[in-house]
Amino acid sequence: MNRLAKVVLLLVLNFALQFKNVLAASTYNLPSTPLQDGPALLAGQASNSTALNAFGISSVSIAGDGTYYVVLQAGQISFRAALDTGSADFWLTSTECTNSTCMSVPRYPLTYASPTFVSINNNETAFAVNYADGTGASGFVARETVEVANVTVANQAFGVVTSSNITLVSEVSGILGLGFSRQSEISARAASATPFFSTLAQQGILDYPIFGLSLTRNATGTFTLGAIDVSVVQNVSQVIWNEVVSFSPVGTQTNTSGYFYWAIRMSSFAVNGTQYTPQPTYPGPNDNSSIALLDVGTTGLYGPYQDVIRLYSSFPSSRLVDESGQWAVPCDSSAIISFSFGDGATFVLEPTDYIIGPAEGNPDLCLSWPKAAPPSTDGVDWLLGTPFLRTVYSIWSYGIDYQEPPMIGLYPYNNASAPVQPFSVVESSLSSESATVATTLPNFVLSTPTYTTPPYAFNTSVPAVYGEIVQSELATSTYSPLIGTLAVNATALPQVTGAYTLFVTNSNGAVVTSTYHISQPLVTLGVPPGWNSAASRSISGVGLAISILITLVAGTWII
Repeated sequence: MNRLAKVVLLLVLNFALQFKNVLAASTYNLPSTPLQDGPALLAGQASNSTALNAFGISSVSIAGDGTYYVVLQAGQISFRAALDTGSADFWLTSTECTNSTCMSVPRYPLTYASPTFVSINNNETAFAVNYADGTGASGFVARETVEVANVTVANQAFGVVTSSNITLVSEVSGILGLGFSRQSEISARAASATPFFSTLAQQGILDYPIFGLSLTRNATGTFTLGAIDVSVVQNVSQVIWNEVVSFSPVGTQTNTSGYFYWAIRMSSFAVNGTQYTPQPTYPGPNDNSSIALLDVGTTGLYGPYQDVIRLYSSFPSSRLVDESGQWAVPCDSSAIISFSFGDGATFVLEPTDYIIGPAEGNPDLCLSWPKAAPPSTDGVDWLLGTPFLRTVYSIWSYGIDYQEPPMIGLYPYNNASAPVQPFSVVESSLSSESATVATTLPNFVLSTPTYTTPPYAFNTSVPAVYGEIVQSELATSTYSPLIGTLAVNATALPQVTGAYTLFVTNSNGAVVTSTYHISQPLVTLGVPPGWNSAASRSISGVGLAISILITLVAGTWII
């Protein structure tokens, strides 16, 4: 070790000791869970009056298939898991899964006797999950200690996958479903086996039962638990809150209505200000309202034919180009698509948000979102995935028993009155993303397909009333409501920041301040601690230097 390295090491150790003493003397309400490997932190403290204890933040990255993932720990073993608000179960591929789809990613090692692994029914409780694209995974249910964004849950039920035909990319090993318990296959098969986020909310583990999502195309976003990322949300009062709709039960599953999807009412959609009222497939059960499901696990936008046809009627020269419901528009389109929910607040998509890419055989025409979809038996007409969720910071509140319904808060990035993007911006974006689609469009006009509306899937003899609060399926009533429908006190929500500040003294002796966002931690995926002399966590020298550079400024910890 050279002299400079020794000096740096001594300074680091001295700073770490001083920081330890600062923490010991501090009266700030820091989270009881350990700080993560990397720069994250606390901006203010929990405002809720009950004795709660945890919140945290993690980086979010985009995988090769367009889904978004976080790094989490199961039994102190690190994995990448795709986030999914359209499903409820958490599962990982295991070493017992020898399908080609499993062998290409890190797997949960069943040969490692994790001290926190708990068998359920001798691993005989079957687990199976199927997705809308026809893929699925199966295995058995077990329990493990799971840590996500610095928040730890012991004995969390999860699916140990032994067979799968789901194509996983970018070393993503499974899915972290963030939906409600009624949607969970694991909850239906094992006693007291609530989904991950349900466990956090119902056990009162978080400072407030919310999570937040900031998604980006090319950079790292953030995923927060129990708090919102105020490095993204500059003005909390501008968040638009939308009440989640409830659904009647499925068959005789239960005799009460409840929450099934992260779904809200869509009041209108528009193209360049030409507004349309959605036409629900099942107007009766939904009070003649169209339902939109917000899903981070979906990489596109989908709507019913009766709405999508009208939307594209406002695009000159647009046309249906295949039987999957795909439309194409002129690549130089300057139209603005907007969606309104609840009280009518408008959220806009510019051309770079909805244009997929030019068709290789027809380079002047670009494939576009939304696609049209046949009727869905659950009554969800619109499915708004990542092309929409990238235009907003989204806050997902689980609701509180007896007091507060689930809510989705949307903080728009795009100004509805902003100038339309010039074609040069669209062209540059498509070029940088290599977005050309390898297809040649038909040289004739396709007719619009017709579908028979299938029977509604839910038992309407038990009505679902908009605005109701299910009494026993939401967060524990020890929480004090902050964002109920009658009064919103969103500024009191716990806050973290995904930005960190680096102070550097330049050659002239001046202190230069730079702000960065957190990045994915450098970890060894799928390897138990101590195996092959590889730790389950590692961090680069730069990351280490940043992680110990901590400044206390006006009551805010910045790491």
